[in-house]
Amino acid sequence: MRILFATPEASDFVQVGGLAAVSSALPRALRDFSDIRVIIPGYPSVLQGLHDLMVVGRCAPFAGLPAFEIGLGHAPDGLAYYAVLCPALYERSGGPYGDAAGADWADNHVRFATFSYAAAQLARGSIDVDWSADLVHANDWQCALIPGYLEWLYARVPTVFTIHNLAYQGVFDRSTMGQLGIPEASFHSHGLEFYNRLSFIKSGLVYASHLTTVSQTYAREITTAEFGCGLEGVLQQRADRNELSGILNGIDESWDPRTCVSLSQTFGAGDWSERSLNANSVREQFGLAVSRGPLFALVARLVHQKGVDLVIESAKTIVEAGGQIVVTGKGEARFEEALLQAQALNPQSVAVKIGFDDAEARRIFAGSDFTLMPSRFEPCGLSQMYAQRFGSLPIGHRTGGLAETIRDGETGFLFDHPSAPGFLGSLCRAFSTFGMKDRLDHMRRAAMAQAFNWTDSARAYAALYKASL
Repeated sequence: MRILFATPEASDFVQVGGLAAVSSALPRALRDFSDIRVIIPGYPSVLQGLHDLMVVGRCAPFAGLPAFEIGLGHAPDGLAYYAVLCPALYERSGGPYGDAAGADWADNHVRFATFSYAAAQLARGSIDVDWSADLVHANDWQCALIPGYLEWLYARVPTVFTIHNLAYQGVFDRSTMGQLGIPEASFHSHGLEFYNRLSFIKSGLVYASHLTTVSQTYAREITTAEFGCGLEGVLQQRADRNELSGILNGIDESWDPRTCVSLSQTFGAGDWSERSLNANSVREQFGLAVSRGPLFALVARLVHQKGVDLVIESAKTIVEAGGQIVVTGKGEARFEEALLQAQALNPQSVAVKIGFDDAEARRIFAGSDFTLMPSRFEPCGLSQMYAQRFGSLPIGHRTGGLAETIRDGETGFLFDHPSAPGFLGSLCRAFSTFGMKDRLDHMRRAAMAQAFNWTDSARAYAALYKASL
């Protein structure tokens, strides 16, 4: 099978969230089953990181979209990447979706419509004379116009569209449709209309051959009003036709505490004295006091979805009970400021680093006793998998992928309602477990024994691709 995997980010070059990790790991896991190639916008980091990048085709302007070229290059391990080359759209300082200050690019509708149009033209064989796709796997709203463009171009290329987080939908003014080359006939409640605005994600939900999301629990949740973000109707219709599946994400093999080069000290299950060296290193790096109490970690985007407000509200309780908290991430200014204020009030017990560094995050997972994940919803979540592999017991809300990957009382702790009382109950259980060394040892061993590899997920996707052809 020739599979084109479309993504707006990949951790080989650029990462904002968990999609980047998936987009680097899943195509590699699928190489045993297919000729898979990744297409990504030509950000500066992509152009710098690809080996042997060469232009394989050009495309003229379309509607109000600019002309572009497509280059083919390879990651260091040989994974093939197509890059959409349009300097005016993608070669900018800042992030893939916004400027250095965090504000969205005003022309994101043009940037990701162009990307989707490029992927559709490549898939149908109109750009690279040596390659076309049997199927396109598109990810999130930035790629959601791909199934639409294939439909409007009358191209018979099946598509799988994966929802990584339904809360991010790509909604723009309907007046942009002509500029993007989207037919007016598609603007209705069963098409791309969403409260009289243009919804990119609905193009994926409506036109893709099959929909997936990143856990079976989330696949059920998004068909309900509570989690459906206003799209539960169309999602329930697809589910009723057996066209919505949940396939759990995995994590790559680098998440092994016995070999991870980022750690202060590698360790295996039972090597608790070696593991404690990582805790000592984290405390020293972040300026925390020497302590025999538990160390809690928050490694996340600092946004409402992640329940950061619950962590802030519980910080005083954790500190007064003898615990410490280390936070790394960035997000909403109100949460960043509140966390920094908590650090100022308790500098020896609360440490906050605004920003994200992968190696630093790995050391925090390896040094912490518990990882805080009180997310209001969590389509899959990767941090709870990373934490368990590194012996940090996750404390999470029973939702989405957290419900499927944390065994309550065995490899971590789950609570049923995303509220301060619900979260506090699990924190109390964590403190109690920390005081019972045999039980803590048993839970850590069970957590570290979890595999979370991509093998089963890759097989499930390969089977879905074949069924969609």
